[in-house]
Amino acid sequence: MRLRLTPREDSYYDLFADSANNLVTASRLLVEIISDGSDRETLAEKMRACEHAGDERTHAIMNRLNESFITPFDREDIYRLASNLDDVMDYMEAAADLIGLYQIDHLPKEVVRQVEVLERAAELTAEAMPRLRGMNNLNEYWIEINRLENQADQVYRRLLAKLFGGEYDALTVMKMKEVIDQLEMAADAFEHVANTIESIAVKES
Repeated sequence: MRLRLTPREDSYYDLFADSANNLVTASRLLVEIISDGSDRETLAEKMRACEHAGDERTHAIMNRLNESFITPFDREDIYRLASNLDDVMDYMEAAADLIGLYQIDHLPKEVVRQVEVLERAAELTAEAMPRLRGMNNLNEYWIEINRLENQADQVYRRLLAKLFGGEYDALTVMKMKEVIDQLEMAADAFEHVANTIESIAVKES
């Protein structure tokens, strides 16, 4: 295997930015998917395309990591950040896929709030990625992501209470719970991204 002897920092930063921007696209697709009357089949195809694009970016980062002798920050942090971003995409795509597979026509209104939190987290993550180059002004990003994840937890608990409150039959509860579980895991994964960036910033400071 040929190792590069000079840093290729720009390529890492660009790939991370691309991954984060892809999450913004996916979160906005989720907003459409949960809307009543949406063409979920077409939107699900677009979501799968986003997931595929995310995988390609993740593989590109891993390949670059294997080829590079010098990296902009710790190799394990590069690997962890790429994996965290990929996890977010996987959870959002899974939620979208389950909505279509289970043919869930109407979701509780609290799911809208779940997805709104994910959309905002995606936007903040995409805004933060360019600042990785200088490790500047990132603390407000991870603080806000942590706050959003706390909101997501509260919404998730309210959804669980609603699902098990007797309004829905057992089969519907099982289907909806799988969807909201994936959305909750996506919120957790956004926090993992922020925690990784915080760890990188601390090491580089």
